[in-house]
Amino acid sequence: MTDPIWWLVEGDGPIVATAIHDGHALRDEVAERTALSDADRLREEDPYTGEWTKLAPTRLVATRSRFEVDLNRPREKAVYARPADAWGLDLWKEPLSDALIQRSLEEYDAFYAELSRVLTGIIGRFGGVVVLDLHTYNHRRGGPGGPEADPLLNPEVNVGTGTLDRRRWAPVVERCITDLRAHDFLGRSLDVRENVKFRGGDMSRRINQDFSGKACSIAIEFKKFFMDEWSGEVDGKLYDEIGSALGSCASGLRAELERVLSGGS
Repeated sequence: MTDPIWWLVEGDGPIVATAIHDGHALRDEVAERTALSDADRLREEDPYTGEWTKLAPTRLVATRSRFEVDLNRPREKAVYARPADAWGLDLWKEPLSDALIQRSLEEYDAFYAELSRVLTGIIGRFGGVVVLDLHTYNHRRGGPGGPEADPLLNPEVNVGTGTLDRRRWAPVVERCITDLRAHDFLGRSLDVRENVKFRGGDMSRRINQDFSGKACSIAIEFKKFFMDEWSGEVDGKLYDEIGSALGSCASGLRAELERVLSGGS
């Protein structure tokens, strides 16, 4: 086993924030084989999401690129082998060996073992847990000067709840959406919608399935309106304000979690 491909801060409380596509690094044997430039990889990763996890007392952030192992896909699809696995990109100088793939999957397994340990402990102390699975997504795939994707189909904030029991966790989900919309985002409201662009990835699915009734994992995808997705340049003011918007949700989520767990309405 290689060194952990994540860093973890364990705090006191039932709210967890993750940024599993924040990482950009590759271990040496993967870096030697990649056909992608750093810029090509960065464009498909979720840079800067790790800092946003400050909203929660417990934070879990990946340090390796999704092009080494994608923690948000099922295990059998977690290592991109062909262009069809990753937006048609020319991924590798040579096919990946079975041994290399196995080492990447060992990282995947170690991450999920740690995640399970953390969530089991929180549920044991508080009776339940809310996980905010933080991501970003591209909306100018036509190139640096290309058009912006249709805003009607690409909200600034997509709240993905397709992997959870929506009836049980409705108070938590609706509080999350309400608080994000209510935040004064530099004099306006964020465009926050549910399950328009994404319904949630495999990590949320696993959490919601493995800890059914005790865990509510919500995937929150921010459109990269706060940065230039082609150059990687960030608008610091917008970026910081997104962090503030996320921070405004934390206390409300805990209150709604406690209400659900107590059987309240």
